[in-house]
Amino acid sequence: MELIKQNSQTQIIKSLLVIFLGSVLLAISAKIKIPFYPVPMTMQTFIVLFLGIGFGYKIALATVGLYLIEGILGLPVFSNSPERGVGLAYFMGPTMGYLIGFLSACFFSSFIKASDNHLMIITKLILSVSSIYILGVLWLGTLIGWNKPIFELGVAPFLLAEIFKIALLTILTKKILIFRKFI
Repeated sequence: MELIKQNSQTQIIKSLLVIFLGSVLLAISAKIKIPFYPVPMTMQTFIVLFLGIGFGYKIALATVGLYLIEGILGLPVFSNSPERGVGLAYFMGPTMGYLIGFLSACFFSSFIKASDNHLMIITKLILSVSSIYILGVLWLGTLIGWNKPIFELGVAPFLLAEIFKIALLTILTKKILIFRKFI
């Protein structure tokens, strides 16, 4: 009985460490800007999807949730913060829908299995990323008005970068899933 309790405690500590380190990795991915066309690319959505694939939805949701809480509390973890603000004021700005979409994306990407073929993996990744953009566009349109070119402002500039990240994750998914069983 003592061994079971000890294993349970070890698993909780390991999970908490993964959640914390995952939120740090997500914050770092928001800050690194890679030159890309037509706008610089961050690797946030890559990390969000990676978390779902690599750790399952429970750890991924907890990690993204912690990241969002860190940002809401004023830590400069979001892309373009502190330059464009911090805390709840920044969170409630134009990117809020996208940030909330990180939760749905990591959840959906967690359903990718080792038995999925490349076409199925790509499909699941596209659906996962689409949830970020759907929530992002819904919030952006509500915030700035539906008479503005919402798709051109909030989706189109990022499509090439998302295709690149989806292709990269598709190649890496089988390897990522091997490590999932150790968590």
